[in-house]
Amino acid sequence: MKIEVLFPEFANLFGDCWNWKYLSRCMPEAELIETGYNDEPRFASEKVDMIIMGAMTEHGQELAIKKLMPYRDRLRELIDGGVVFLMTANAGEVFCEYIENEDGSRIAGLGLVPLHAKRDMMHRFNSTQLCAFEDMELVGFKAEFSQLYGDNSDFYFAEAKYGIGINKKSKLEGVRIKNYFATSMVGPFLMMNPPFVRYLMALLGVKEPKLRFEETNMAAYERRRADIIRMMGEK
Repeated sequence: MKIEVLFPEFANLFGDCWNWKYLSRCMPEAELIETGYNDEPRFASEKVDMIIMGAMTEHGQELAIKKLMPYRDRLRELIDGGVVFLMTANAGEVFCEYIENEDGSRIAGLGLVPLHAKRDMMHRFNSTQLCAFEDMELVGFKAEFSQLYGDNSDFYFAEAKYGIGINKKSKLEGVRIKNYFATSMVGPFLMMNPPFVRYLMALLGVKEPKLRFEETNMAAYERRRADIIRMMGEK
C-alpha cells in the first residue's frame, strides 16, 4: 500500500504533518511517500492508494497549482477511480475552479471541483467545529483567510452542527466526491478524529483497523466533543 504526501516541505501548516505521521503509525505496513516540490509525483506513473496534502500559504497554493496542472487529467482519473484523497485546510482550494483575490483577479485552479474560493487577507475567520459525517461526529477548527462558494449540496463532506460550512452562510462543510475528501478544518484533523482515521483505514482495505495510542486519543476526542456540545448549549 502506498500513501503519497504532496509537498510536505510547505504544505504542513497548523501541524498538518501529523495527519500523515499519525496515519503511517497506524499503518506501519504502508509505504509513506513524501513527494517534494521538485520531485515528479509518484501518482503520475505508479499506483498509489492515497494522496494527502495539507495547509499552506497562499503563495504555496499557487505553487501547488502550477506543479499539479500538468497532471490534472491523471488526478481526475484517480478521483473517478476511487483513490482516497485527503485535502485539509486550504489544500482543497487547489482543486477548485479558481481562487479570487480581493482585487477581483483570479488564479485558475485545477478545475476538478465545481466550487471557487475567495480570499480576504485582512480578516481571518476562526471557529470551532462539530460536524456530522455518516455515523460519527467530527471535531476541529477553522482558521482561514479564504472560503469556498458555489453549491456543494450534492457533494458535501459533513454537516456543521456547530460552526460553519464552506462559508459563513453555509452549514455544508467540505467536499466529498467518491473517496476524495476535502475539509477546511484543521487540528490536525486526523489526530483530532480517530473515528475518521478508522474509517479511512477501512477504505484503504484494512480489515480490522487498529489505532496507535487509541485509548488516549479517543479520550481526548470525547473530551473535546463534549466541550463543544457544552458550548452549543450555552449559545
